[in-house]
Amino acid sequence: MKVRKAVIPAAGLGTRMLPITKSMPKEMLPIVDRPAIHYVVEEAIKAGIEDILIITGKGKRAIEDYFDRSFELEYYLRERGKFEELKQVEEIGEMVDIYYVRQKKPLGLGDAILHAEKHVNGEPFAVLLGDDIIISKKPAIKQLMEVAERKNTSVIGVEKVPWELVSRYGIINGQKIDEQLYTITDMVEKPSPDEAPSNMAIIGRYVLIPEIFDFLKETPPGKGGEIQLTDALRAMLNEYEMLAKVISGRRYDIGTRIGFIKANIELSLLRDDLREGVILFIKNILQEVQDE
Repeated sequence: MKVRKAVIPAAGLGTRMLPITKSMPKEMLPIVDRPAIHYVVEEAIKAGIEDILIITGKGKRAIEDYFDRSFELEYYLRERGKFEELKQVEEIGEMVDIYYVRQKKPLGLGDAILHAEKHVNGEPFAVLLGDDIIISKKPAIKQLMEVAERKNTSVIGVEKVPWELVSRYGIINGQKIDEQLYTITDMVEKPSPDEAPSNMAIIGRYVLIPEIFDFLKETPPGKGGEIQLTDALRAMLNEYEMLAKVISGRRYDIGTRIGFIKANIELSLLRDDLREGVILFIKNILQEVQDE
């Protein structure tokens, strides 16, 4: 089992980040000086993914433009001797083979994944959600790919969340293999704390076998009239083994305001050209706020 392809669903309306997402795709929200989806694509590339399918929707043309070549801009930068900026722009256009399919109706994550069936063409594939920026030494999706390729099965990324937050996530129940790996026995979408089988939450990274498409086709609409990926995965548990891997790293849900702010701060601190100035600003502003 070799994972070569990745799917990035990017068709959602981004309602959690309104009003800015009224005119800008949530995947293009700036994290320092790059859009959020840049980091997700970069993670896939570092994990060894060879081609990427992005599922887009109405109003998402900016994503395609970002990863495309911009000959006018490149000419402008070259003529003015801005070679460092030119290098950055050229690298974006040559990052990896990227393809696009449009989800014409917002029918949920499961429906978006179903649009990838022809592109996947019977191979196992990775799924990376653009809402989650994960900072880790080893790319988060690579952590799952290594388990999937070793165990020859689907692997879902999870992390422990506070019990009061379980209603925001799909939650798994499972048998522990070791501290980082579980055999999934059940999963439920957004349970209340008293109904949740655990506080192990499904986060935006998956490696799936192509049989998932058969189950997605049979999955009826769930909450909000959407086809839920979690419902299809739960049905697949009856026939196929599925593992959950605790991802090592720090995850930021940039679909929330606080997650977006935190991601900007940490990724600024990881930049040699920004770290000193950001630290100084944080120290100064904290002192000013405390003095008020």
